[in-house]
Amino acid sequence: MKKRLKCLRCGCQKLYSVRREKVRCSSCGYEWKPGKLPLHLTRKEWSNILHWFLRGLPVVAIAQETRVHRQRILRALTYVRNSFQKGTLDIFSGTVEVDETYIGGQWKNKRHSAKAGGSKRGRGTSKTPVFGILCRGGKVWAQVVDDLEAKTLLPLISRWVELGSTVCSDTWKSYTGVAANGYVHRMVKHNEGEYSDGKGNHINGLEGFWGYLKRRLSAKGGIRKERLPLYLAEYVWKYNHRNDSIDLQKKLILQQLGRCHV
Repeated sequence: MKKRLKCLRCGCQKLYSVRREKVRCSSCGYEWKPGKLPLHLTRKEWSNILHWFLRGLPVVAIAQETRVHRQRILRALTYVRNSFQKGTLDIFSGTVEVDETYIGGQWKNKRHSAKAGGSKRGRGTSKTPVFGILCRGGKVWAQVVDDLEAKTLLPLISRWVELGSTVCSDTWKSYTGVAANGYVHRMVKHNEGEYSDGKGNHINGLEGFWGYLKRRLSAKGGIRKERLPLYLAEYVWKYNHRNDSIDLQKKLILQQLGRCHV
């Protein structure tokens, strides 16, 4: 029995060794070979695909460079983005920035029906709200959310930020309860043209990430709403590892794929 593994489908930890170096889940019966990469691609093929993926090439160009069929590359990159979603981060502490944004098409390109029903914040309900947290000098975390109300954002701050940390935000009403939840709360008044109070309280780092994210998504030529969480996970991961070499990034991704592919 493999004590350190758990079933990729149901999470059961009771596993048995079976033929061809595979293990079988005693609960759901699923069999797989731990550490084997998905899609029956060789490690060399995976390495080549990831090399061009990390360099920002589109799928068609990756297919030309690797001689792997376009549909297999699409499936491979979906596996990669899913693995990014399953990755974990440490709890943030110290000074952190929190902010919200909307992802969607340009307002001028919206249909008249969408504009007519739109609200001022987010310029219409067709845009997707995203909430993010950035640790000063560290990493960023971001997630698609149902709304930007306090009942949604405050539990996420409590989940990802250590109590007693300094939380910098703008004056959006949903952050009103941050201090009451055990944090030092510092606000910058964007509506009054203030982007830093001169004491190190600002959210410029997170706004820099939003700009990075939107430029990358814009270059894709449009992302379906249901696939946005996958691409968000991709660019969060790439941003957090932007100072790593491509070889190190490939190594980290291959390790993650071997642990969590289904």
